[in-house]
Amino acid sequence: MQKRTKPKMKTWKKVVLFLMAFLITGAACYGAFTYFSFQKAVEKMQAQEHPNNNEAIISDKLPHIDPFSVLLLGIDEREYDVGRSDTMIIVTVNPEQKTVKMLSIPRDARVEIIGNNTVEKINHAYARGGIPMSIATVENILNIPIDYYVAVNMEGFLQIIDVLGGVTVNNDLDLSHRQYSFPKGEVTLDGEEALIFTRIRYEDPRGDFGRQLRQKQLIQAIAEKAASPSTLFKLNDIFDVLGDNVQMNFPMNNLYQLQKLYANLNKDIDQLQFEKGDGQRIDTLWYYIFDEQELIDISSSLQQHLEIE
Repeated sequence: MQKRTKPKMKTWKKVVLFLMAFLITGAACYGAFTYFSFQKAVEKMQAQEHPNNNEAIISDKLPHIDPFSVLLLGIDEREYDVGRSDTMIIVTVNPEQKTVKMLSIPRDARVEIIGNNTVEKINHAYARGGIPMSIATVENILNIPIDYYVAVNMEGFLQIIDVLGGVTVNNDLDLSHRQYSFPKGEVTLDGEEALIFTRIRYEDPRGDFGRQLRQKQLIQAIAEKAASPSTLFKLNDIFDVLGDNVQMNFPMNNLYQLQKLYANLNKDIDQLQFEKGDGQRIDTLWYYIFDEQELIDISSSLQQHLEIE
């Protein structure tokens, strides 16, 4: 009986070893394929250029060490038009403090468009001079440097929510738009619903400020869902969406540093918002006019967070 048992044990061990080798090889191949897909997506995101971009925007900041800022541009692209920045959000990160601040800039804010010598709505900066003019204009009004940018075609980008299987946000107000309804409380959104959720303005008594709040909620929800282990086998699809709909200037090595940094950051983001300004109609157009003292206070808060003397 002992002679019969040994061959069975040896066979069992061979099967186990074969399965382990198969799984390890499969994991290695998937990891290599995923890395290749990621690298390809990053190259595509860095290669896309706005027609008016004539120079590369490069930062020497090390995101895992130095405080840094990011300008998030949500682009409303249109046929036969370069589009406008429907969303402008400033994110500042202090790695040592492990803190994040996020500020929305009203799309109708009346500002000087740096490089165009005009005073008009800030969301026109992208149409006038692409990402460089948007950055220069934001730097001028907030008096901080913009180190990195991420420009997103919003309609295409929100496909990523479908890849993730939807995201959940805590909606603070009953809202509806046409056939869409968003009750107060936790709401799970697919990509199409998320696009409507972030564009509602007139049905929200807070107007553009309510829209800004929802946009920031959605960005945070996507980041948290994308960072969960459940997305591991969806990475290639995520990379495809990013490559087709995102422009950025983060180098590849900085993205790995950001991934490690994100795990250590305080997820309770300090949400800043302009609240004391006033709406005015000038030459038939409606503008948001900044309250000067509030603008100074917010600028000072961001400067301190970035450790700018």
